[in-house]
Amino acid sequence: MFDRSSLLALMGALAAVALAPVAALAFDGSTDTAAAPALPKAVVPGVVAPAKARPLEEAVRFGTQALRSGDMEKGIDSLRYAADQGHAGAQWKLGRMYAEGEGVERNDIKAFEYFTQVANMHADDNPSTPQARFVADAFVALGAYYLEGIPNSKVRRDPGRARDMFAYAASYFGDPEAQYHLARLYIDGDGVSRDPRFAARWLGLAAHKGQYQAQATLGGLLFKGDEGVPRQGARGLMWLTLAREAAAGPDDKWVVDLYDDAFSTADSDERAMALVYLEQYVKTGR
Repeated sequence: MFDRSSLLALMGALAAVALAPVAALAFDGSTDTAAAPALPKAVVPGVVAPAKARPLEEAVRFGTQALRSGDMEKGIDSLRYAADQGHAGAQWKLGRMYAEGEGVERNDIKAFEYFTQVANMHADDNPSTPQARFVADAFVALGAYYLEGIPNSKVRRDPGRARDMFAYAASYFGDPEAQYHLARLYIDGDGVSRDPRFAARWLGLAAHKGQYQAQATLGGLLFKGDEGVPRQGARGLMWLTLAREAAAGPDDKWVVDLYDDAFSTADSDERAMALVYLEQYVKTGR
């Protein structure tokens, strides 16, 4: 029903899991490593969370509009006002601005502090609320900072702490970025015991949500196989094809390389079966 070019054109929109066995092994507490981490009372000791939030949507809207129009001073002032009152979206936006140097001089310490405010104050927010995505992203950002550390600061590299941040966002908020980063720790054995099978569980969940880096990593893991993960060449090539179509920037070269290597070494049967899986995927999302 679908030729190869039609399937590839649809790859960027795909976001469901084709690897049912992986998804079925979701974070279920069946092993010691699968136990969800207890959230510490304060994400960073000594950092006091802001006062309880009050309705500040108008200030946030004004600040956002000012930033869009190029009035950085008014925009930042409005967002800071809302952030000081505990508005998660304003805190997150300022954290992102300082982390990326967007309209302000890059300052990882300030970014870390804003993300910490979000995490400390809103960790127990209902995952179904609109602001939950800001909270989850703040945990992921903190995990990344702990994974690398911030030079010339008190924020030292701490893979164990990074694991806690990723695991909380991955399990409580179901965040695909956190699920991918948590899986990477278990694949690399960074701060945790290496566990490819456990990593595959999280990769399956993230891949199901369209996280292309997770799709690429899961594809590579399945194509070659690993400890506790049987080789599934065609299925791995399918996931790699999905990821390859979503890869867009220079930082994604590793995704392209993974796909090229797998495609060049796959035999004709694996390539043909991968296309069958892709067609089934388009039809049913499985």
